Amino acid sequence: MYWILDVFFTVFHSAVIAFNLTGWIWKKTRKIHLITVTITLLNWTALGYFYGWGYCFLTDWHYDVLAMRGINDLPTSYITFLIERVSGVRLENHLVILATVITFGFILIITYGGYVYRLWRRK
Repeated sequence: MYWILDVFFTVFHSAVIAFNLTGWIWKKTRKIHLITVTITLLNWTALGYFYGWGYCFLTDWHYDVLAMRGINDLPTSYITFLIERVSGVRLENHLVILATVITFGFILIITYGGYVYRLWRRK
């Protein structure tokens, strides 16, 4: 049963990450992208204030499922986990976190900057 949840979280969480990276591109997905990026940002910061910066409830739930499957010694970064799961190579966690934060920062600039620009153009 837990392997089904493992597959679900792997697919769903990967899809959320991919959408956060690319959802701003298409006009039809920009509103939902704004929502998913904002939820991610609030996870990492607001919930992160209480649970540790960069906290993600999807990662937490998935890691609970993996622990129930007996899979332990997991990196703090879900991206590090995904890279290792797909390639078999575990990169330095702190470097992956740095790359993730920088990439997400650019996504935030694109997303919120584009949103503010579109509001400004309407006036």
